[in-house]
Amino acid sequence: MSNARTFRQLHDNSVPLRLPNVWDAGSARLVEALGASAIATTSAGFAWALGYPDGRILPFDEVVASVRRIVRVLNVPLSVDIENGYSDDPKTVADHVTRLLDLGIAGINIEDGPDPASLLASKIDAIKNALVKSGSDLFINARSDVFLAGLAEKSKQPEESIARGNLYSSAGADGLFLPALVQSSDIETIVRAIRLPLNVMAVPGLADAATLGKLGVRRLSAGSGISQVVLGKAKAIAQDFLKGGHSEALDSNPLPYSELQNLFTRPSNP
Repeated sequence: MSNARTFRQLHDNSVPLRLPNVWDAGSARLVEALGASAIATTSAGFAWALGYPDGRILPFDEVVASVRRIVRVLNVPLSVDIENGYSDDPKTVADHVTRLLDLGIAGINIEDGPDPASLLASKIDAIKNALVKSGSDLFINARSDVFLAGLAEKSKQPEESIARGNLYSSAGADGLFLPALVQSSDIETIVRAIRLPLNVMAVPGLADAATLGKLGVRRLSAGSGISQVVLGKAKAIAQDFLKGGHSEALDSNPLPYSELQNLFTRPSNP
């Protein structure tokens, strides 16, 4: 069974697929070792780890290089957040996706953000056509920022999300991601009206995975949250170490050296 097909089947469960988004090969291998059935990246964490701000600035060659390193250490399916595809041209976006597909990824996230919904639909259509021509498979998760960026009046956000979700479905998307969607009533309304499995992002106030599953959610992402927490802890420890130079600052529940070494000494993918 292909990685993409396996990944697609993980969206067909009563409890959402949980994806603690990773930002490099080390974090990806760690999460896999914890029993994750699939791995997804965070574009923000990716950018920060490579020394760039988030927001469609990361050079695509850097994305390819990072994905190559992650694929090398994984056995489970990998989905890559490609923001807007790093281009406004649908053909260029499809070419970018093909480069990642050649590395062995199983899925992508691609977003509308401030762009017209029709542009993302055109990009999805171009990707789908490229997949058909090559006989390949890929799970396309269409992210819409209606709730996250307030792309519609608050009362009209569910309606706008449904319209965009069905547009992206018609273009060939396999899933709909609505970060910042929190209210259970809105979730139920959207699930009933769209043709795609719904993905939401973990934020304060969101119900737990079991409850979300009962509402019809099929995928739960951590987004940039874990990388932000990790960097926040690193900041606090480094500040304490710089201030006083106390060795105790480095004894804040560290992973043992041997455990970290063992993550990477098993046979890896070529």
